[in-house]
Amino acid sequence: MSYDRYLAICRPLHYSTIMDIRLQNFLVIYCWVLGFLLTQITLTFQCQLYFCGPYVINHFFCDPAPFLQLTCSHKADFQLMILILTIPFIVLPFILVLISYICVFKTILGISSAKGRKKTFLTCSSHLTVVTMYYGTMITIYIVPANGETLTINKLIAFLYIVVTPLLNPIIYCLRNQEMRAVMEKLIIVKDKQ
Repeated sequence: MSYDRYLAICRPLHYSTIMDIRLQNFLVIYCWVLGFLLTQITLTFQCQLYFCGPYVINHFFCDPAPFLQLTCSHKADFQLMILILTIPFIVLPFILVLISYICVFKTILGISSAKGRKKTFLTCSSHLTVVTMYYGTMITIYIVPANGETLTINKLIAFLYIVVTPLLNPIIYCLRNQEMRAVMEKLIIVKDKQ
């Protein structure tokens, strides 16, 4: 999506030739295949671990960090595999999003009229909000060490990026739609009158 915003703002005349149906299909398939591969590689490594109890994960989903606390196996290989996998699956996309938005902001700042800058910024504001929520919470949870004191905070932050961000995603994008905004304003006005 950040590449789409980059093309729409920084290279608008080339947008339709670059972002054709073939590239769109490739990007969707790439995301699905990488997600599937990440799951399969992680699952394969997890199935090779030995567990000696307790058999209760102190989390609301099977995240690798709480899962590793239950194993009696050598954890270094699994932790190294997770570290290696974060580069193509988390770090590289994050860097690409940052580069895209740096180019977008440079282009926005180069626009002479304030109205033009505002309109162009609003084009990417929804995606930027969702990306900030997602990466902000994900970086926080995986950088903050999960010891006994921060376990509850880590669960809350994990809840934000696993449940709240996907829940708010369609709402944030719908608010960009003029018809949806008008319906929401009518609903709020009707509730205020009651």
